[in-house]
Amino acid sequence: MDKLKMKKIMKSTLLSPLLALSLMVSAVNAQHKLTVNTQPGAAIQPTMYGIFFEDINFGADGGLYAEMVENRSFEFPDRLMGWNVFGNVEVKDEKPAFDRNPHYVTLHDAGHNQKFTGLENKGFFGMGLKAGMKYNFSAFARLNHLQGKQTKFRVELVGDDDVVIDRASITIINNKWKRYTATLTSNKTLQKGLMRIFLEGAESVDMDHISLFPADNWHGLRADLVKDLEDLKPGIFRFPGGCIVEGTDLETRYQWKNSVGPAENRPLNENRWNYTFPHRLFPNYYQTYGLGFYEFFLLSEKIGAEPLPVLSVGLACQYQNNDDDKNAHVCIDDLQAYIDDALDLIEFANGNTTTRWGKLRAEMGHPEPFNLRQIGIGNEQWGPLYPERLAKFVEQIRAKYPKMLICGSSGPQAEGKEFDYGWEQMRRLKVDLVDEHYYRSPEWFFKSAGRYDNYNRKGPKVFAGEYSSHVKGLDAQPTVAMNNFEAALSEAAFMTGLERNADVVHQATYAPLFAHVEGWQWRPDLIWFDNLQSVRTVNWYVQMLYAHNAGTNVLTLTENGKPVAGEEGLYASAVYDKNTKSYIVKIVNAADSDKEIMLTFKGIKSLKAGKLTTLHSADKRATNSLENPMNVVPQTVNISTNGNILSTKVPAQTFAVYRF
Repeated sequence: MDKLKMKKIMKSTLLSPLLALSLMVSAVNAQHKLTVNTQPGAAIQPTMYGIFFEDINFGADGGLYAEMVENRSFEFPDRLMGWNVFGNVEVKDEKPAFDRNPHYVTLHDAGHNQKFTGLENKGFFGMGLKAGMKYNFSAFARLNHLQGKQTKFRVELVGDDDVVIDRASITIINNKWKRYTATLTSNKTLQKGLMRIFLEGAESVDMDHISLFPADNWHGLRADLVKDLEDLKPGIFRFPGGCIVEGTDLETRYQWKNSVGPAENRPLNENRWNYTFPHRLFPNYYQTYGLGFYEFFLLSEKIGAEPLPVLSVGLACQYQNNDDDKNAHVCIDDLQAYIDDALDLIEFANGNTTTRWGKLRAEMGHPEPFNLRQIGIGNEQWGPLYPERLAKFVEQIRAKYPKMLICGSSGPQAEGKEFDYGWEQMRRLKVDLVDEHYYRSPEWFFKSAGRYDNYNRKGPKVFAGEYSSHVKGLDAQPTVAMNNFEAALSEAAFMTGLERNADVVHQATYAPLFAHVEGWQWRPDLIWFDNLQSVRTVNWYVQMLYAHNAGTNVLTLTENGKPVAGEEGLYASAVYDKNTKSYIVKIVNAADSDKEIMLTFKGIKSLKAGKLTTLHSADKRATNSLENPMNVVPQTVNISTNGNILSTKVPAQTFAVYRF
């Protein structure tokens, strides 16, 4: 403390010099002295911070998958669900266009010149249309009778005011299935458009796989949502779930082989989440597999993330089935088909083009391998049924692909008997990574910042595969973006512990990823969206700041020789980035008062000027929403140091990232 400050203390009190000196010492002690050892330590994996996708909250169909037509192939159990029909429409399956999607509709003449036959589809919670955007329509069609005649059908984009926006007529010339296309353009922006099809002529027409995509889609995916993922710079991308990997029963588990090949012949699957939540039922929630494993691998490349596919271990969801129900799990003697799925997936991802599955990958447009390095077997399984099945997978995967990393599970809990048993079994089976899940309160995340400080360093590494902070009383908040600042700050604090322990924690993925504001079933979620736009939650910005500042090596950061893991509301970690030769320090002040920090970089004489990025809100309940997407976002300023010392103040309720 300087002399001027000392005089102010003496002057502002009528106390004795001894007591004034005591207050001065107390003020000095209030400053937190943190030390960073600049000698690079444990390597940080490129996969350290990533994302997890599961088709929940209409995350795929109606979300990331840009198809705008619901039930486009008429394969929902209610064949016309999602469609309004008028005139003379019939559902048929004779001589279909696609063997795995055999149903189609026939449009017959209405029988009166003042009546029309046709279809109407409103998509997923309406069709979002943008002014100036082109929309690519396609359908497979044929004349219902002998060749030699012809007829037409008309397709229209229609506004929420029932006024036609654009239309196109298509001529059908023979009785062979053929793909017909048209391009329509919207002259306005609206959330709740729709599409109509009219039969124009007396001849009957068969139609199937009726589709509409915005022209700016990326490989069938919604461009804005892809950009939200790309801007995160995630290191790992886990897909396709989650509980949908298991299925409500074995028949409805996610089967990757049904999700590749031509999109029009990928069979429908019931979504695990359509009837799971009594308060949020969506009986129209199915998986068309239009967003399939090929697209997941492509997306991984696009966003620069390593792919981590997860496959069924032969157990249906244990939450929904009893372990003694033999129909809910595959007998070990019958497990080979499931193991073959795993082996064949590795071939699909990495095999050369002379192999069966490598050839299919090439035919789909990607002859180069996807360079898959790791695979997950099982999702949130627990108890003896899991390891005895997983052992069979490990044995055969190791034999055929010895370099492939295998990710096992410790179950759905973060501690307790089942968790300990899971870890014990994963060590016994010598898997490479153990997937831990925790959906807990902000208090748990704050208190668990030191969770991995004393973890066993031998054996498998940790993969925090699903985590997010859940704040109580969310229903009192706005309906749209339920992720709030308190949750995000607690995650930032917890992640200092992931970073500090990068020698044992190799990767982590926030969950879930997407939620439609009208179709959500689970919250919080990283990215919310409607039919036209998306919003990056406060949690998204926390994940982004970690991923953009991941570094390559851990640096030891201490206060009084100990990790900074929650004392007086402070949390901190430090890394070195050898690629940019940068020192990066992350500090979370979760307290209700500002914190004075003196940060010394031990081992160097001076630091160049740097940047400070802060994420702050005075309101713990603050959210980003579609109406106010920039409510809580990072702010960046330039900063300088005095030699190798940074003196700084971290405001209350702030996540700060210092980069030199």
